[in-house]
Amino acid sequence: MTVPIAIIGAGIAGLSAARKLHDAGLTVHLFDKSRGSGGRMSSKRSDAGSLDLGAQYFTARNPRFVSEVNRWHSEGWASEWKPHLYNNHTDGQLTPSPDEQTRWVGNPRMSAITRGLLGHLTASFMCRITELIRGEKHWHLQDAEGNDHGPFSHVIVATPAPQATALLATAPKLASAAAGVKMDPTWAVVLAFETALDTVIDGCFVQDSPLDWVARNSSKPGRDSKPDTWVLHATSAWSKEHIDMPKEAVIEHLHGAFAELMHITVPAPIFTLAHRWLYARPAGAHEWGVLADSDLGLYACGDWCLSGRVEGAWLSGQEAARRVIERLQ
Repeated sequence: MTVPIAIIGAGIAGLSAARKLHDAGLTVHLFDKSRGSGGRMSSKRSDAGSLDLGAQYFTARNPRFVSEVNRWHSEGWASEWKPHLYNNHTDGQLTPSPDEQTRWVGNPRMSAITRGLLGHLTASFMCRITELIRGEKHWHLQDAEGNDHGPFSHVIVATPAPQATALLATAPKLASAAAGVKMDPTWAVVLAFETALDTVIDGCFVQDSPLDWVARNSSKPGRDSKPDTWVLHATSAWSKEHIDMPKEAVIEHLHGAFAELMHITVPAPIFTLAHRWLYARPAGAHEWGVLADSDLGLYACGDWCLSGRVEGAWLSGQEAARRVIERLQ
């Protein structure tokens, strides 16, 4: 009987690794504490439609990732987003952004990509793995309910670095490297308006404000145009400073900053929502690709092992899978 490989985390990194291993004829089992796949690429269904609360879009530069994104596009999971993009300057001026790189989004929601990658792979959701136990030959996983999962031949940890640190305890060098990675939080707020706001802006990079980014979610391919939904991301600094602020207060504060930014009368929203990403993005870039203890059969991957971008997460997952395959040959 083939002993499967465990992957903890069903975001882009974990699913990238899972797909590569599966395509190599290996058996994988994914675990995730959330209700479904996606991680920071997930979408939230709401009374105002489907909302991208985390990653707003992604770009592709590495040739391997470009090829993968083209595959997603051909599968109908991803589409090019061509927003009217603006920069907001410290003096309050709004100017069109000269940035012409291709921006991709999941269609009809960001999570379409991770759902597509997941396919029929074996996965256990709403299952938070708290401990990895190494036996003589194999790994066993323990979840928050005290249940045992296993045996597994290898384990790939594909979670944000602070969550990975505890799981890597059996490999102190890996745990130490992960513990050194700082990840910044982000408050995300959704505002939905009955009537479309009178602006040409679809997305804006913001300076000198509690806000870092705003986007007209309804301008993305496949999204409902009504109501007019906007996603606001606060800066890491503001989010850190107000990390424990009640959601209602966060919405009020960022709604005010949004109204100030847009230079138009912003009516009262018909729907609001706030979501706190504790580990939104790594504070710095690393070039590890993957953290690995091949003798133990333990690996860690994620955007924090590379560029901090969706592309970095996917490439890191590929590298983790490659190391496992290499080990098994």
